[in-house]
Amino acid sequence: GDLGPFNPGLPVEVPVWLAINLKQRQKCRLIPPEWMDVEKLEEIREQERKEDTFTPMPSPYYMELTKLLLNYASDNIPKADEIRTLVKDTWDTRIAKLRLSADSFVRQQEAHAKLDNLTLMEINTTGTFLTQALDHMYKLRTNLQPGESAHSQDF
Repeated sequence: GDLGPFNPGLPVEVPVWLAINLKQRQKCRLIPPEWMDVEKLEEIREQERKEDTFTPMPSPYYMELTKLLLNYASDNIPKADEIRTLVKDTWDTRIAKLRLSADSFVRQQEAHAKLDNLTLMEINTTGTFLTQALDHMYKLRTNLQPGESAHSQDF
């Protein structure tokens, strides 16, 4: 693609793959996104813990970006260990909420659910469970219909 020319010492926005590639070759210093700050992440974590519903995340790829940037450029991110812990805490809170929501959804035999403010990675962690649970519920419902049970009682 058309990227560059780059001027030394001037910040420029590039795709993540290019930034990581340049960092690995020691050609640049990465600047973390605005939301990757201890104070902001603490606010996000606390808000997520307080709310019953899922709160909007600063990026739809917050988990993936955090993992990539901390794996390849932790030396450019101030308080990297604290950031890692805060993002993990937020992730754990959201996944616990998702599991409780899924459990409630299955127990109440709902037909549809709203997944507002979930990221794709979060949805994918419970996608298999939910589809299997819904499939089993469907099979149980169809086997318990009165028409079929009457035929099985005929002698």
